[in-house]
Amino acid sequence: MKAKTLRKDKVNIITLGCSKNMVDSEILSGQLQANAIDVVHESGKRDHNIVIVNTCGFIDKAKEESINTILEQVNLKQKGRLDKVYVTGCLSQRYRDDLEQSIPEVDAWFGTMEMPLILKRFEVDYKAELIGERLLATPQHYAYMKIAEGCNRTCSFCAIPLMRGNHTSRSIDDLVAEAHTLAKRGVKELLLIAQELTYYGLDLYKKRALPDLLNRLADVPGIEWIRLHYAYPHKFPMEILDVMKARPNICNYLDMPLQHAADAMLKAMKRQITRAEMEDLVQAIRETVPGICLRTTLITGFPGETLDDVEELKGFLERQRFDRVGIFTYSHEENTSAYAFEDNVPAEEKQRRAEDIMAVQQEISLEKNQEHVGKTLKVLVDKKEAGRYLGRTEFDSVEVDNEVIIQTDKKLPIGDFVNVAITKAYDYDLEGTVVG
Repeated sequence: MKAKTLRKDKVNIITLGCSKNMVDSEILSGQLQANAIDVVHESGKRDHNIVIVNTCGFIDKAKEESINTILEQVNLKQKGRLDKVYVTGCLSQRYRDDLEQSIPEVDAWFGTMEMPLILKRFEVDYKAELIGERLLATPQHYAYMKIAEGCNRTCSFCAIPLMRGNHTSRSIDDLVAEAHTLAKRGVKELLLIAQELTYYGLDLYKKRALPDLLNRLADVPGIEWIRLHYAYPHKFPMEILDVMKARPNICNYLDMPLQHAADAMLKAMKRQITRAEMEDLVQAIRETVPGICLRTTLITGFPGETLDDVEELKGFLERQRFDRVGIFTYSHEENTSAYAFEDNVPAEEKQRRAEDIMAVQQEISLEKNQEHVGKTLKVLVDKKEAGRYLGRTEFDSVEVDNEVIIQTDKKLPIGDFVNVAITKAYDYDLEGTVVG
């Protein structure tokens, strides 16, 4: 009689929510892999026996998606197709007690800062020396770099500090070491992310140290693009722009969520800035870095928002003409200060307002794209889809911004830079042919 062979564990990590969650999953994957545990990201195959769901708890839709994903995995476990289901991330951090009672089939719940405890489940220890050793969930030519965790702001609509804690910067030396590791693996673009990028360093160095970090990262061989995400407008450190101008591998791109433009809304949201101050800031940024791509995100349907507020926001967009805009509808989140307000804008009306505002931006986006027709732009080739190559300019971040449809008869290596003569402009995309 043959002895039964024990199956070796294989872990599938499912990541929901933002790019910060993706980085956490990549780091966890790297830790598991370094401990000789087989791990994959969001595998469609059924050859794994353990699932870790990294959840998002930011807004209602994200919470619903997280819960549905957990239930799907629990169902697979009940059918005998999985041995273990673990849950981590923001939803787990925020609602662990309730979730443990309502979904007892999950084997263990972990918060956002409990990676060592997850690893203990696999009888291995967290290896602090593995700086930059991540199993990338992105294509090999770009990677997100989380430079800080948490947030010290008190925006009335936001639950992030409840789930991620106070702002904690990573050291410049650790981040530069990680950049070197990523560059050696073929990463050409670093997408810097934090809940508030511009606060970086105040806790560690007692000053805003993002300019110092950018100069160090810009020196890393192989890194051709560095992209900045999630700047905060209040007390914006203009010296960042001086570094952007001086260093050619820092993209002329800034993602700065403004959330609204009506002063009443900005005050209720606790944004610490007025519309006039925002307008002055936008003008100063554009004067300092001519041609910079400015991306912002907005919220519609905040408690008390009037139709006049919406019209003011539309007028603000028409005057400021942002290059890229994203919109969220307000989500009424427990334990935020805005939760004390009546959520008095119906969901359908929130959505209608969002669509109304995006219609304004759609026209602006088309007009701005048309300005590129006839120009030749440097494009990073991201993928091949439906027989055509798609890429991005320095003015476009991954997934949220425009793409360039590349026309060519040649084979283009994914992750290469090519020069593209722009021949057509669409609402949110460009099209062109490879030159040179």
